Amino acid sequence: MAIISMFYGIIVSMYYIDNKKHKLPHIHIKYQEQEAVLSIPDGNLIEGELKPNKMKLVQAWIEIHKEDLMADWDLAIQGEKVFKIEPLK
Repeated sequence: MAIISMFYGIIVSMYYIDNKKHKLPHIHIKYQEQEAVLSIPDGNLIEGELKPNKMKLVQAWIEIHKEDLMADWDLAIQGEKVFKIEPLK
């Protein structure tokens, strides 16, 4: 697992070689006791839960950084090092 960004108490991670269970490009989100998996292409919730206000922040961040996230996804599924992505400000 690699933490690729952190903002407003939200931790965004991408797991290495993580295309078996969910198949599509996605990120893992942790906020306090909540965990969620969101798809990169559209920001939809795949699994878990996240407070609505935090979900909106993460979805906005995904939209802004979609190209960087897809580049990191391509690296991660090959087991290569991913890059940090600018947090939401």
